[in-house]
Amino acid sequence: MSRVLLAGESWSTTSIHTKGFDSFITSLYEEGAADFIAALEAAGHEVTFQPNHVAADRFPYTVEELAAHDVVVLSDIGANTLLVPKVVFAGGQTVPNRLRSLAEWVQAGGALLMVGGYLSFQGIEAKANYRGTPLADVLPVLMEVGDDREETPEGSTAKVSEGGHPVTQGIPDPWPRILGYQRLQAKADAQVLATVGDHPLLVVGTHGAGRVAAFATDMGPHWLPREFVEWPGYARLWQQLTAWLADGNVQESIAVGS
Repeated sequence: MSRVLLAGESWSTTSIHTKGFDSFITSLYEEGAADFIAALEAAGHEVTFQPNHVAADRFPYTVEELAAHDVVVLSDIGANTLLVPKVVFAGGQTVPNRLRSLAEWVQAGGALLMVGGYLSFQGIEAKANYRGTPLADVLPVLMEVGDDREETPEGSTAKVSEGGHPVTQGIPDPWPRILGYQRLQAKADAQVLATVGDHPLLVVGTHGAGRVAAFATDMGPHWLPREFVEWPGYARLWQQLTAWLADGNVQESIAVGS
């Protein structure tokens, strides 16, 4: 099975509580990757999880460091978190551009998946800001200039593309509704495996010797409601996509994860 590095999927919230004359501040730290990680580990994949604050300084800087992994997953982690580590922002030091290193690693045979969210692709107010970075050439999709979120609180249903693909084989249909996604366009040489509305939801492709994928919605709430996360196809989708990215051996993933 593959070695997966997942970066992102964490956040902290600071709240001011005012009660008449008095007020106080509370803070809360949360992570959103538990279901995704459980799905991959159930199929035998080894997952290293770097929440945003950890990835800021510890995400690999070089192609050689990335070689310790088979698949890199970026989910709800903006480009600035990887481009401006503490040694650059506070220390004024030079370091390798980690997005360029990641692009070179994929070109040489690595595998990259970006999962949607408020700080993926372009994201809320375009603050994820991956358009124009070295990863824009690597990903199998084209990104909008500004905020690329499509909020669908009424729910929207994905449609699996005809023709079949190892990543989507055996996944129950229809898929549960989702509550939002990124408005992306598939590149001409990419393959759209599922759509939502007028946009691709799941896109796969290659870059150099490597494999790439884009999933335009979240890996958990809020864009993926609990109904989707608890759906039997949820785990199988991630297991088969990860296996395809790593080496194309989806059948082995099915045997282990079933």
